[in-house]
Amino acid sequence: MANIATRQAYGEALAEFGADERIVVLDADLSKSTKTDLFKKKYPERHFNMGIAEAGMMCTAAGLASCGKIVFASSFAVFAAGRAFEMIRNSICYPNFNVKIGATHAGISVGEDGASHQAIEDIALMRSLPNMSIISPCDAVSTRFAVKAAIEKEGPVYLRFGRLAVPQIYDENATFEFGKGVLLRDGTDVTIIANGLMVQYALEAAKILEEQDISARVIDIHTIKPIDRDIILKAAKETGCIVTAEEHSVVGGLGSAVAEVVCSEYPVPVKMVGIQDQFGKSGNPYELLKMYGLTAENIAAKAIEAMQML
Repeated sequence: MANIATRQAYGEALAEFGADERIVVLDADLSKSTKTDLFKKKYPERHFNMGIAEAGMMCTAAGLASCGKIVFASSFAVFAAGRAFEMIRNSICYPNFNVKIGATHAGISVGEDGASHQAIEDIALMRSLPNMSIISPCDAVSTRFAVKAAIEKEGPVYLRFGRLAVPQIYDENATFEFGKGVLLRDGTDVTIIANGLMVQYALEAAKILEEQDISARVIDIHTIKPIDRDIILKAAKETGCIVTAEEHSVVGGLGSAVAEVVCSEYPVPVKMVGIQDQFGKSGNPYELLKMYGLTAENIAAKAIEAMQML
């Protein structure tokens, strides 16, 4: 199957599930990029361009949700989570309204757009909000599942999507359960926990480690909040050490969430692969991923470091 960007799969899923007349889609003048234009072509009467006004879009989404609508509000992640944070906090999360935030172009893989457009702190912001759930799917198949889960779940959901086309990880017949991690590969020596774009590199890292007779478990934590404590603690107890991999700052993201779980119940070494508390740069997406250490090779190296701490 051809590589597909999760933002593309997001638009396709909205169009697929859009027959539900409760669904309304708002966009901040970026529908061709966020791919909500696919929904607009099928259901133009329920798609609204709010202009370059993300704060107003979130307040409008809250109002529509208060009238019983399931609202998807879409923009680039840096604007959706950053510019509109106060409105998400006070108008959506505080009253616990049924708004789904479709945040595309997340992470440094936005590439040439540079630091101003590279959301590397959005998960940290959204994790801090009561009532907010967060899903970061790794491929087109899990993106479809994530959109469906968001529709079915009452309350705010932050959906994180990327710009780059990514390989298919999940089979079409795979199961997806909100709030539950997925064991993609079993192992006994170390566990690699990843989400989003980094899942493919976690699986590649496991193969690199296998060549060195190291058995690596790989888990996809697509739902960051609420996080699957059971699968994390089981991995900690059975493999003894963990590496997290995320296209996000190591401050407040997946690594932080995993560390919070193990430190509170079963402390083990945790190494974090992610953006090391710095801004991104403008450049080729794949060169940026390599520059910031978001590679299979670095994950494998961190796995060996974690094992050496035992």
